[in-house]
Amino acid sequence: MTTSGDSTTWREQRREASAVHADALERRRAAEAARARALIADFLVDVRARQVAPVPLQARSYDGRHRYRTPLLGWYLRRDKNVAIGTDGNYYVLGVPTSLRAQLRGTSVVPRDPPLVVGAGGKDGESLDLKDALARVLSS
Repeated sequence: MTTSGDSTTWREQRREASAVHADALERRRAAEAARARALIADFLVDVRARQVAPVPLQARSYDGRHRYRTPLLGWYLRRDKNVAIGTDGNYYVLGVPTSLRAQLRGTSVVPRDPPLVVGAGGKDGESLDLKDALARVLSS
């Protein structure tokens, strides 16, 4: 038979274990983003040295029916043009909600922490190593 003290202790232990796990996950995510940022910094040096011109980046509505102007210039990383590296060195996911206002005035997207694998967790064949995606831009 358990007492309320035992269940409280168990809950506290689970809460602590969960916090430790979340901290470890956050450290791994931050380390991955730091490695990805280093790859992007090297890419920016190479892309400028090779004079690969940036293009105006457009965002696409989540349903895929509309494209919207953004104030960004950069390089698309995937053929479907849903992620890009801006000339500012930031990583952008270019999906946005459908918006009449965006059709008229354009939209903005917020930079995200870059992953080492673009599209990880997506359908089979949709993930791509960031290093390979950046190399593809340089070779085009």
